[in-house]
Amino acid sequence: MAKRTGKVKVENDLNLVRDLSSNAIINTSSSAYEARLAQIQKGKLDIQQSKDIKNLKKDVEEIKALLQKIASK
Repeated sequence: MAKRTGKVKVENDLNLVRDLSSNAIINTSSSAYEARLAQIQKGKLDIQQSKDIKNLKKDVEEIKALLQKIASK
């Protein structure tokens, strides 16, 4: 049996096509693609900001401990 190639439009959605070789549904909307890229970037930024906040809290705790040590002398 020969493998089918090409793409076919999905009914009821202009932005979706089915790849006949893999049977995958593909979204061809460039605006949806750009929105997903922005969502991924925001997620990475949120993770980095969370790490930065944890590092800052750790640094403040170390400074506080050092100040208490100096003050007790």
